Amino acid sequence: MTATAAHRRDTAPAPPEQGRVPGVDTARGIALLGMMAVHALYVTDARGEETWVGLLVTGNAAALFAVLAGVGIAFLTGRARVGGAVGARRAAASLSARAVVIGLLGLAVGGVTDPEVATVILAYYAVLFVLAIPLVLLPTRVLVAAAVLGAAAIPFASHLVRGHLPPPDLDNPSLSWLVTDPAELVRELLLTGSYPALSWLPYLAVGLALGRAPLRSPRLAAGLAGGGVALAAAASGVSALLLGPGGGLARITAASSGLDPADLREILTVGPDGTTPTTTWWWLAVDTPHSSTPLDLARTTGIALAVLGVLLLLDRVRHPAVPVVRAPLAAAGAMTLTFYTLHVLFLSSPADVYDPVPGYVVQVVAVLLLGLAWRASAGRGPLETLASAAGVRAARWATPRRSAGAPPAGSGLPHSPGGPGASVS
Repeated sequence: MTATAAHRRDTAPAPPEQGRVPGVDTARGIALLGMMAVHALYVTDARGEETWVGLLVTGNAAALFAVLAGVGIAFLTGRARVGGAVGARRAAASLSARAVVIGLLGLAVGGVTDPEVATVILAYYAVLFVLAIPLVLLPTRVLVAAAVLGAAAIPFASHLVRGHLPPPDLDNPSLSWLVTDPAELVRELLLTGSYPALSWLPYLAVGLALGRAPLRSPRLAAGLAGGGVALAAAASGVSALLLGPGGGLARITAASSGLDPADLREILTVGPDGTTPTTTWWWLAVDTPHSSTPLDLARTTGIALAVLGVLLLLDRVRHPAVPVVRAPLAAAGAMTLTFYTLHVLFLSSPADVYDPVPGYVVQVVAVLLLGLAWRASAGRGPLETLASAAGVRAARWATPRRSAGAPPAGSGLPHSPGGPGASVS
């Protein structure tokens, strides 16, 4: 195959898939409910052991959320590599504008939210949108290679750099940080915070590559389900071998003499707050949630792929019960920005007078019912509409006047606010 033919194949739009992909929206709904569970329910018991919520959800829901962010950005850029100078400008402007809206929202919500109640992901999510700008210009094969290389190399680079940085604040970043400590804001969002954007970049690259794939293909769905399970199991197995027979756990314990034993046990079971300590390189052998190590990234990516694969397979099932169960999850998944924001604000308000389990049930029922009602009556969620409008306006502003009447070939950006990924933000 010639280089020109290969370029055409990679920049050509993916086969048309009319309307939204229900499995993707359903996966977003599950990720939303999972993150709500982490905030509203106990992830450890009185003895410090993980509860079923901690085992099933902690780290996995957020990773699924990040992978689906990449899928959504692929939808926003026409499910193909963005090509040409005009296309690159439009993509950069659109993603930057969405990042500004989401970032300001996240910083505003973070300013009124206790991190002990909920660690707000939105500001980190906004940084991922900015980091996605060069990624949307890459061929799909390069994206996949970048995801693998990034998952292996970025945690090592982070470990090396963080050893020379001040300890992270681990509070929710807020608007005041823009004035009082912008350097700490940048450090936490990129490297040291609860959802370090640079370490999470492989999730985004995986999602972008997936978003360009034929998501309605049962063969692809089955491959994602089986391959995801295999990847997660392999990552956990390698971690167990390195920490046990490989002697990693002993090395970590010996290097952690200055750490409280209870804190050490929590990091090794429940997981740290976004990054591991830098006392020994052996920390990179753990796969606990939110450790941002190569094995954690591999394990959680595998779980995200498996969940998405199973849900895409369910899209092929014609049993009448499937759409009934899927519809409320998909409706909520199409409004994750709105519902996530409302959920965090609710937890920080006097209205949250419930015990954990009843409070979570109330929120889940409200999200599912409101999602169905809003989709039937208004369509896109209000915050999704705001982010989408900002992105579309910025893309038009970045388009030369002579081509403003239609998106340039290969730009990958919709001319109108609609499109299958317009409500992803």
